[in-house]
Amino acid sequence: MTRVLVVEDDPRLVRALRINLRARGFDVEEAPDGSSALRLAAARAPDVIVLDLGLPDMDGVEVVKGVRGRSRIPILVLSARHATEDKIRALDAGADDYVTKPFSMDELLARLRAATRRQEAPGAVRAEESGVVTTDGFSVDLVAKKVRRGGRAVRLTPTEWHLLEILLTHPGRLITQTRLLLEVWGPTYRANTNYLRVYMAQLRRKLEADPSHPRYLVTEPGMGYRFEP
Repeated sequence: MTRVLVVEDDPRLVRALRINLRARGFDVEEAPDGSSALRLAAARAPDVIVLDLGLPDMDGVEVVKGVRGRSRIPILVLSARHATEDKIRALDAGADDYVTKPFSMDELLARLRAATRRQEAPGAVRAEESGVVTTDGFSVDLVAKKVRRGGRAVRLTPTEWHLLEILLTHPGRLITQTRLLLEVWGPTYRANTNYLRVYMAQLRRKLEADPSHPRYLVTEPGMGYRFEP
């Protein structure tokens, strides 16, 4: 049974989440503040965390950072903050996904299922154990820096490789445009999102069966990119 830690200080929302999640087979634990969340995350090791940012004792971004300091548990932010800056702060701190309130319960459940699937994805395990990520479309040896698609070697430029490496080593996690620009090109280029569009398009042409409808290298408009195993 998938264990979900709900970190939320609104009792009515906690009750709604508890009823809906348990009805769909999730085991639910609750934390009303950041301190309790960090304690339970360390002690119980849930499979996924649903986290509000507006907590009474600390900002939810600090909870994300605290969890990420010792664990890769998927973190799904559920917040009333709609500003792009707030989303980017949470994602850059290590959150895996971001849903704004008010929200559809069906959407939340779909994202929870996706987060837990990604955590169990064979490609993610192989990447950690052997440095090889394998999908139905292509395979990447992160140690040897080799890419193959359809039995053939694929040549990547150093910049393409750097982008792909960041995405593949964070399977399922949304990596913001700012983070990619800073890591690949440096602080001078943090606003040059056109660089990302060009190089991501090149990667998709080389790796995706249908580059205009990518299966693995997915865009989150206005926010960033993720690798879906």
